[in-house]
Amino acid sequence: MDGNYYMIHDYMIFGGVFAIFALITVSIYLYSQNQSFKKKNIKLSETNKLIEQRLNEVQLEHIGTKLNPHLFKNILNSVQSHAYQTYMSLDKLANVLDYILYESNNKFVSPKEEFSFALSLIEINKIKINPLFDFRIKSKIDKLDPMYEEKVFAPLISVDLIENAFKHTDFLSQDSFISIYLELENRIFTIKVSNKASLKNVLEKEHSGFGSQSLDQRLKMIYHNFYNLNKSSKNGIFTAELKINLGEFSDKVRYTR
Repeated sequence: MDGNYYMIHDYMIFGGVFAIFALITVSIYLYSQNQSFKKKNIKLSETNKLIEQRLNEVQLEHIGTKLNPHLFKNILNSVQSHAYQTYMSLDKLANVLDYILYESNNKFVSPKEEFSFALSLIEINKIKINPLFDFRIKSKIDKLDPMYEEKVFAPLISVDLIENAFKHTDFLSQDSFISIYLELENRIFTIKVSNKASLKNVLEKEHSGFGSQSLDQRLKMIYHNFYNLNKSSKNGIFTAELKINLGEFSDKVRYTR
């Protein structure tokens, strides 16, 4: 009887040890599988990010191929319709074309370069308006701002707002005007454009097609949450204001590299 008791006791101990061993083995296997799944998920996540990044780059390249000829055509139309000022126009046009052909191929330029381009673009567009027309341009550029010469500015961002102001202004109205304000201060870029437009032009502007859409797409893909674009129309006055926090964007890019 005692012998059977001890045998049963030994079998129970052996069974318990075996069960514990089996539980440990299964736990190790499950843990190993879990780690393997985690590694695969990480790789899949990284792959998805690379695919998304490449897709954004392709979309931006596609937008750029449409944007440059569109801008070039508008500029040539301005120069052609005012031949008497061609000499001055060609001088500004040379600067604009250099920027479009060379600098716009870069992913980023400096605010300094974009400001120079914007001012040349404005001078070309001013050719087609009466010298007595109420045209206002102001700038507040802090050349000591750390972002002033940093490559953090997507080229041609200022095109859409400036071009649309000249395109949709009601030049026949006595109280018509165009106002452009450029600012770089505390690492924040601001461009604010206002113009007096007829109701017809405002409606056309709301459905202006590629230019406006491309600007929104580029801003979302490049600057994400670091920009704010507001457009409004009241009493025939259309206003668009774009702010880009170049400082925070630069910090993020530098941190993620």
